[in-house]
Amino acid sequence: MQVSEILAVKGQALFTIAPNKTLADAVAVMTGQDVGSLVVFEGGRMVGMLTFREVLKAVQQGGAAWGGMAISGVMVREPMTAGPEMEVDDLRRFMVEQHMRYLPVMDGGTLMGVISFHDVAKAVLEEQSFENRMLKAYIRDWPAEEANKG
Repeated sequence: MQVSEILAVKGQALFTIAPNKTLADAVAVMTGQDVGSLVVFEGGRMVGMLTFREVLKAVQQGGAAWGGMAISGVMVREPMTAGPEMEVDDLRRFMVEQHMRYLPVMDGGTLMGVISFHDVAKAVLEEQSFENRMLKAYIRDWPAEEANKG
């Protein structure tokens, strides 16, 4: 299974924010849309990534003034990305090794979506469930096929 297949099932909803917006703006979008990350866009291109991890760090460092902090000051600049042709096993390994919960998927210079570790886990679970059903059907039907040959 490839990353593009996960994105096809997940849908193409992208949640973005500008780097000059505040963390309070970002938290409003993240909670309103029930997402854990926002892609930071400026001039039509991705310039960063903001996840709940960066928000929590800013809250801890900024104290009561955290809400007014600019996203540009806390976002991850030039985040690592995956390609749509990447295999899920490689993606899972990469996300674990890099300690990433959210990963933008780029096709050249075009942002295709954001994959979360939850998306990866769900895709793997569904793939294994499908394989289990197919194996059980094969085993269940196997003796019947052998009996018909006689």
